[in-house]
Formats: sequence, structure tokens, C-alpha cells
Amino acid sequence: MSNEYAHGRRDGLRLALAILAAEEAKWAALLGESASWRTNATREVRHKTLQVAQTRVQTVLNRLSSKDDTGSNAELSAALAKIGL
Repeated sequence: MSNEYAHGRRDGLRLALAILAAEEAKWAALLGESASWRTNATREVRHKTLQVAQTRVQTVLNRLSSKDDTGSNAELSAALAKIGL
């Protein structure tokens, strides 16, 4: 895999993590706010689904970074710190 392609893949995964984090924050704020138990249950499922998706994307990103040199690990650490992971 070319270096430029791998960098683009990591950038895409970081973008996915940022989007998932924003969506998770949105649903976390809505947990338990509705008077309807069914709505609250649906919101909890959506929130948990987003957490699982974040974990899976993080795992893929970690697998990609473990094969790369230490320069990209510093880049990865800075990006993850920026989005709060």
C-alpha cells in the first residue's frame, strides 16, 4: 500500500471517528429526556450502536497505525487527542 493511500485511509477513519463522536454526543444528551419509555429505549439503542461503531473504527485505525512507522503514530495520537479519544 502506498504511503499516500495509507495516509488518506487514516484521514478517512479519523473523519469517521469525529462524525461518530458528534452523533454520540447528540444522542447522549437526549437519553432519558422523553416521557415515552419506547422513545427512551430507542435512543439508548442508537447511543450504544454509535459507541460500538466508534470502537470498531478505532480498532481498524489502531491496526493500520501498528504497521506504520513512529512518525504516523505521533500524527495519529495528535488527531485522537483532538477529537477526545
